[in-house]
Amino acid sequence: MTLLETRGLSRRYGGVTAVNDVSFRLDRGEIRSIIGPNGAGKTTFVSMICGRIMPSAGAVFFEDHDITALSPWKRVMRGIVYTFQITSIYPKLTARENVALAVQRRLISGPRAFLSLSADALDAAIDEALAAVGLERAAERMAGVLPYGHQRLLELAMGLALKPSLLVLDEPTQGLAPGDIAPFCDLIRKTARTSTILFIEHNLKVVLDLADRITVMDHGGILAEGTPAEIERHPSVQQAYLGD
Repeated sequence: MTLLETRGLSRRYGGVTAVNDVSFRLDRGEIRSIIGPNGAGKTTFVSMICGRIMPSAGAVFFEDHDITALSPWKRVMRGIVYTFQITSIYPKLTARENVALAVQRRLISGPRAFLSLSADALDAAIDEALAAVGLERAAERMAGVLPYGHQRLLELAMGLALKPSLLVLDEPTQGLAPGDIAPFCDLIRKTARTSTILFIEHNLKVVLDLADRITVMDHGGILAEGTPAEIERHPSVQQAYLGD
């Protein structure tokens, strides 16, 4: 079943076209990776999916609803959660407090909901999100003093706390220590049991290990799509991205 679809999605900046007429489908339950050389339009494309950038043309559909005009926070409430390429956390709050903000956003759905919010439910959801990324012992540390790789994991914990239908990750392994990458991949596989995953990634080993399907972008459009094995064999991909 299709979870997300774009139809003719484009973004222009003056005379420069960053994304050009991209039609794309993502099935529920998939782990899909988007790859491509720098400047291919990957981040602009997913930013239009998440509402951070409005398209110049085209439309975005999520669960068969046209969400093209929705603000980013309304897309979050519909189940689309996006983690940034540049880490976005609250550095002067503890790791626990950062995750608490995300949990509260999910649990508070109406003007009176805060009054009925269970402290036990809040604590349990925070503990679950921190444990999922291995940051239980850092819960009371200020986010701003955490190592960069742990800040990336904290942002992921905040995303997981929102219980997304679609989790969009932009360069999620950037800044992770080599020893943290395999556990991260395990975490994404576990997350994919309940959330569809769409991620941009330059680490081809991670892409080939994780993705069910891969979309290759180049010059603002889709160059190829297929399984990891199909993409590895694709001659245009080898020339444009793999450097062969």
